[in-house]
Amino acid sequence: METFHLSQSSPVDPLEIEPNVTAVGFFDGIHKGHQKVIKAAGRKADELGLKRAVMTFDPHPSVVLKNSGKKARYITPLGEKKAILKEMGIDYLFVVRFDKGLASLSPQDFVEHYFVGLHVKHVVAGFDFTYGYKGVGSMRTLPDDARGRLTHTVIEKVEKDQEKVSSTRIRKLLDTGEVSEVERLLGRPFYITGKVVSGEKRSRTSGYPTADIQVDESFYLPKPGVYAVSIRLKGKKLLGMANLEQKPMFYDTQHVSLEVHAFDFRGDWYGECLAVCFHQRIRSERNFSDTEEIAGQRKQDEAEVRTFFKRN
Repeated sequence: METFHLSQSSPVDPLEIEPNVTAVGFFDGIHKGHQKVIKAAGRKADELGLKRAVMTFDPHPSVVLKNSGKKARYITPLGEKKAILKEMGIDYLFVVRFDKGLASLSPQDFVEHYFVGLHVKHVVAGFDFTYGYKGVGSMRTLPDDARGRLTHTVIEKVEKDQEKVSSTRIRKLLDTGEVSEVERLLGRPFYITGKVVSGEKRSRTSGYPTADIQVDESFYLPKPGVYAVSIRLKGKKLLGMANLEQKPMFYDTQHVSLEVHAFDFRGDWYGECLAVCFHQRIRSERNFSDTEEIAGQRKQDEAEVRTFFKRN
């Protein structure tokens, strides 16, 4: 998959890009609704003998339009989005820089610059996709804005339990720790990637050695607590449990702490990059008076997590 980072000040050479069918949207999470759009674009590309493409934006439009100054957090930060799209067989990924200049483009200029200029012959998007100044461009206006130079397909909303599958719905579920429901909407477990760093190693004294994960601040995190997790490392899958805290138990800090214990594993992960997949929330955070109390609770947690994996 070739990735093109685009902005008005850094246009791409059109000669680098072959005619393509493009799925367009922000696609945070690449959930089942997004997958329907992307797969429809792939089928259309195969039918027409064109390249498969996806167009997304960075950062999220709300960062620019709301001007809150807050750093955005994503279900799938850009790096994860790239990895998933590559697995889906995408040929081109267009990452368009969302800034005030892009937000002020007329719908016609947006189409000219980012569709026609990139040799897009067919656009696939969800029913609620908008573009151009104040979002006045839509799939309904696209034929006029494109002046007949491309065709399009509109994908209607995907529902689960009579409710739209959306990134907003998934974020609300993460806020309450309902990661098993999130998995249903994503079609895969929710996961976080990070690097194993040198922690305080206090958990080793409780008999449960853990890997301390440096969490990328761009991830939207689930509710703190203890979770049944699987760990992906160098092509291997390990089962275990994770403790996600707003701050470490022994220090006054606001940083997020993610500690992972893998069952039946002995080794040193220091410096390794891994993915932690969240399957089920077991309990809320607790404060403990000593390591003996921690060890007793972790035995209970392990038993519950092992039972979960036997049943699932």
